[in-house]
Amino acid sequence: MTYLNYTPHTINLNDGRSFPSVGLARVSSSFSPIVDDVCGVLYGVVTGLPDPQDGVKIIVSAMIINANADDRDDLVAPATGHPDTIRNDKGHIVSVPCFVR
Repeated sequence: MTYLNYTPHTINLNDGRSFPSVGLARVSSSFSPIVDDVCGVLYGVVTGLPDPQDGVKIIVSAMIINANADDRDDLVAPATGHPDTIRNDKGHIVSVPCFVR
């Protein structure tokens, strides 16, 4: 499988593979009125994604996956909440074990 990283950061997997950014996918968002300290988020159009290609997964943020109305199955996000995520002494993510969809 080929992975193309469309986040602004290099993504490192625990197994040593590294994916530098090759582009940037973005999505606009707006918010509903606040009611009882809670509001909803409304996602706009995703921009900056290449067309799907056979054998290629596109690394994006989880927000891009959540906003994706086209149900593209080629989008993955770093599994930052996985228990095997490696963090440095300041708590910053160093690498993740896998991707999520």
